[in-house]
Amino acid sequence: MNWRNGICGIVLGAGLFLPCLAQAADDENLLDAPEITISPEANDSGQLYLRGDIGYAGWRDEGDPFYRTFDGGTGNYSNVPFDSARFDKPVSGTIGIGHQFTDVFRADLTAEYFEGRFDGSSLSAVPCAGEGAGTSCASSHSANFSALGLMANGYVDLATLAGFTPYLGAGIGATNINWNTVRETSVCVAGGGACSGAAGATSYEGRDSWRFTYALMAGVSYDVTDRLKLDLSYRYSHIAGGDMFGFGAEALAGASGAKGHDDGLSRHEIRAGLRFALW
Repeated sequence: MNWRNGICGIVLGAGLFLPCLAQAADDENLLDAPEITISPEANDSGQLYLRGDIGYAGWRDEGDPFYRTFDGGTGNYSNVPFDSARFDKPVSGTIGIGHQFTDVFRADLTAEYFEGRFDGSSLSAVPCAGEGAGTSCASSHSANFSALGLMANGYVDLATLAGFTPYLGAGIGATNINWNTVRETSVCVAGGGACSGAAGATSYEGRDSWRFTYALMAGVSYDVTDRLKLDLSYRYSHIAGGDMFGFGAEALAGASGAKGHDDGLSRHEIRAGLRFALW
């Protein structure tokens, strides 16, 4: 199609469309309806933006963390699950930079930081150190950890109504979980043997590792100004499991690998933040 045919098509289309516009102008109810657009602003496409968020993970799932015991006499390992395990400190902070590629699609790169505390207790059939055969060992563990997550996220912005834009998103990345020193206290439990009555205490060196992470988001943003948006969202994220701490004195008896393992961490967060368009 040459340029003359294109101009003729445009003129013809405009002629057919003008009567429809005139009829719409006479309909006061249509004029009074709230404006619904595909993008928050006509010039959103192509914007670079900065973002900052604060999250509160009111509900978390730590899976089934466990630790291994080692019998130096037989060289055998056994897995001992934590009877109770709790992860505290639910607050997180996120910063990032993104780009609004089209009226509907945007993406950003974010860095997230949060801290946590683990408390767990367990009962092992293996005697505590220095205790006789036939006894068992009740142990409690506590440790702090820090987490740094790097994520690539994509979002689909839905229709905007009165400045509010709902959206859906997903992200993938990696999180570095850095466990500090894990402290253990143990108490002998008499069974088929006798306990000395002494409580034991030891510590283990924490491990750190990068774990695969994914996230799913749903939220709504509000246009405070042409450049500034208030963002409120729900975010589910899952961090893969990994090592918590290594062996202590048991390593001298031939134990190898990691003693404690966590089963990953799932976080359900409510997040609030701001997005500021640079241009």
